[in-house]
Amino acid sequence: MSPANIGSATGAEIVEPLADGMTRTWRVDEVVVDTTTAFQHVLIGRTAHGLTLFCDDERQSSEASQLVYHEALAVPPLLLADQIRSVLIIGSSEGVVSGMALAHGATTVDHVDIDAETVRLSARHLPYGYTEDELAAAEAHQGPVRVHYRDGFDFLAAAESAGTRYDVVLIDLPDESEDPQAQHNRLYEADFLRRCARLLTEGGVVTCQGGCPTMWRNRTLVAAWQRFTELFGTAVYYGSDEHEWAFLSGRLDRLGDPVTTMQDRLAAVTSDGAGYRPASIDAEALRAGTVPPHAVRTSVRVSAPR
Repeated sequence: MSPANIGSATGAEIVEPLADGMTRTWRVDEVVVDTTTAFQHVLIGRTAHGLTLFCDDERQSSEASQLVYHEALAVPPLLLADQIRSVLIIGSSEGVVSGMALAHGATTVDHVDIDAETVRLSARHLPYGYTEDELAAAEAHQGPVRVHYRDGFDFLAAAESAGTRYDVVLIDLPDESEDPQAQHNRLYEADFLRRCARLLTEGGVVTCQGGCPTMWRNRTLVAAWQRFTELFGTAVYYGSDEHEWAFLSGRLDRLGDPVTTMQDRLAAVTSDGAGYRPASIDAEALRAGTVPPHAVRTSVRVSAPR
């Protein structure tokens, strides 16, 4: 592992892969951190979107867009689950979702990430997510958030053996790759989702980032939607209307109208203030964003709820 290089180098560029034959170039006006951890290359720098986290040359979050991204990831499952007391988060280096879960009423959040260095660099340098003091308390398990630097599979096995249950299991990882050798892909596969589902309380939800709905890079999203509709009695799509990503949530039981359930619960949060109040999602966004694109919708045949 190389030490983090922290400074103010300028003129850097990140060429981010998007799809076959397509890239996106980010101008980095100030490089804050440039290092290689035991697991990935990490760069934190100032871009047109503010301070931005890149892992292996892929933008993971930015100051300008992280709230929209994290709300699209976290708000639908927080509204879909019957109760929010305990939440398991796998990935999500910055820790933004931990705060959202607490604001929605969770009393226990287990945050599992394999890369301690990236989590700590994010807390030190990003103006969102954990502060360094919050992370130190979470690492020491002093408070409702407990950080575990472990492999996700290993943590699930230990939790299942201990009989631990969660109302929401949230998977926030780098994009699923079409490279069959990509190690993190195993945390998107059906076996991993089944293991997550075995930890759910009654009415609990598993959620993950599903991919991008644009037609030239939607193959992983189609595959993820097929998995969710096969594994869960209720599968809910949410495509952010202000970002480029879609997110999938699943419950083992079948709900006749999950979107209305989510809208009703959001209305209750708005009226009584008990729960996380999103800045970028309202009832109309829920209704529109939960309709998958035609190519995704027609890739599976979902039977009517029993």
